[in-house]
Amino acid sequence: MSRSLSSELRQLARDPILLVLLAAIALSIVVFVVYPLIKVLVASVQIGGVWTLDGYAELAQRRLYRNALMNSLGVATLVGVISVAIGYLAAFVLTRLDVPGKTLLHYVTILPIVSPPFVSAVSILFLFGFNGLITRQLLGLNDFSIYGFHGVVLSQVFTFAPIAYLSLRGVLASLSPTLEDAALNIGATRWQTFWKVSLPLSLPGIASAFLIVFIESMADFGNPLVLAGAAFPMLAPQAYLEITGSFNLSRGATLAIVLLIPSLTAFAIQRYYLAKRQYITVTGKPTASTSKIVSQPVKWLLYGLVIFFALLVAAFYAVILVGAFTKVWGFNYTPTLDHFLYVFDVGLNSVKDTLVVAIVSTPVSGLLGMLIAFLVVRRSFPGRTALEFGSILSFAVPGTVVGIGYILAFNAPPLILTGTLTILVLCFVFRYMPVGIQSGIAVLRQIDPAIEEAAQNLGASGLTTFRKVTLPLIAPAFFSGLVYAFVRAMTAISAAIFLVSANWNLMTVQILNQVGSGRLGVAAAFSVVVIVIVLIAIGIISYLIGRWSRHTSMVRFK
Repeated sequence: MSRSLSSELRQLARDPILLVLLAAIALSIVVFVVYPLIKVLVASVQIGGVWTLDGYAELAQRRLYRNALMNSLGVATLVGVISVAIGYLAAFVLTRLDVPGKTLLHYVTILPIVSPPFVSAVSILFLFGFNGLITRQLLGLNDFSIYGFHGVVLSQVFTFAPIAYLSLRGVLASLSPTLEDAALNIGATRWQTFWKVSLPLSLPGIASAFLIVFIESMADFGNPLVLAGAAFPMLAPQAYLEITGSFNLSRGATLAIVLLIPSLTAFAIQRYYLAKRQYITVTGKPTASTSKIVSQPVKWLLYGLVIFFALLVAAFYAVILVGAFTKVWGFNYTPTLDHFLYVFDVGLNSVKDTLVVAIVSTPVSGLLGMLIAFLVVRRSFPGRTALEFGSILSFAVPGTVVGIGYILAFNAPPLILTGTLTILVLCFVFRYMPVGIQSGIAVLRQIDPAIEEAAQNLGASGLTTFRKVTLPLIAPAFFSGLVYAFVRAMTAISAAIFLVSANWNLMTVQILNQVGSGRLGVAAAFSVVVIVIVLIAIGIISYLIGRWSRHTSMVRFK
């Protein structure tokens, strides 16, 4: 062990650029990931400068906080189960069955991923609110309330079921149909084959998808803030209200720690337990990908259910689009451009601010993610595991906790960043780079390191090798990291709402403010603008990465 450590230290000493990079990255992770979490923990056990656990005792005694915890856990569990069921159904139909329109259904299903996470809550208000199209206009209900448990669950299912679908899509696509064929050939029924073969082989993916949705639901801020209501408290919005409404940082930090515990627990299980329990069923490419365990009537029934869900998603976004062009929803459906005129007049600064934050943070997040992935996979150095864990830690932390941590950490010397562009950029960079890191690690482990060694043998430095050889080879992972960072920078709310100021505001915060003021048309217009910008940006990033990758390949092989 000591010989290996000394060898790694000697290697670091021979590469001063690597040593400086490691030190800078490690320091930045400590300052902008670990330090804010420590500040939240300290604030939760300090009241008026006195160390005490009274805050946690108060949480255990007061019914409001107990209910908030139980409500959050109950909603997260139910949303996880329903989302995984929908995601599994959609993934099975679109990867294992021969049905028409797969590409279109795929893109409609994942549409909520590229929009603000609470757009579904705004759609639900349009459809089922007090002046909702369905509840008031079609059914004539005057006393129906969508607020509370059922409203939050409905909005979160539409928000997070696509995440479960994407997580399960790869799992089901990789299952070899020959295993199912073998079971059918020895006399098993279709149901027995699914129950005894297909389902058990996909259980790791199902469990992983459930935990991902559970974490997302616990961390969700926008949907509960819009739809939970006073009678149904939940942890994330309650922590926000304690800080912004009651100005009680200690109590808000205590609620944040309580929120952090189940999220980190689920993340640890998903990452370290399930990652070691994968069922490998493919040794080469299967000769076919169509499953035979579904009869024709059942196939079309399942296909119909997927179409139904896709139509609901499309309807939710159609309502947003129509609402953005409607004078006053529920009273006056006259077409108008007033809401968009408001967005590009009164709200223009927030549009500009959001674009600036996203454009600045996206390349930094993408490049830093690829660099960390390269160091973790291709270099040996003391503390490599700690660096990898620290770099992805912020991904497991709810945004509410991150936002509170940044307020506590950077609102006083030595780093005063509150109210600046810098604090928003740093928050988004370190919060959303873990996806790029994990994508980069997965791709790098499939690339023969001899390619990079050849470049270094020819005299290229480690940095030149990374820039001209490694980075072009991991272009797909780089693209994934950039897209995810940009989308989240455009649609984030839970951490950003603590960090915005009069000088720097974001469109997502504007959407919440407009919903709170009852201006649903303006909120819908802001949502449409966000979605359009995100879709355009994805196309531009895809084009630039493809062109850059082709250019570097041509230069490399001339």
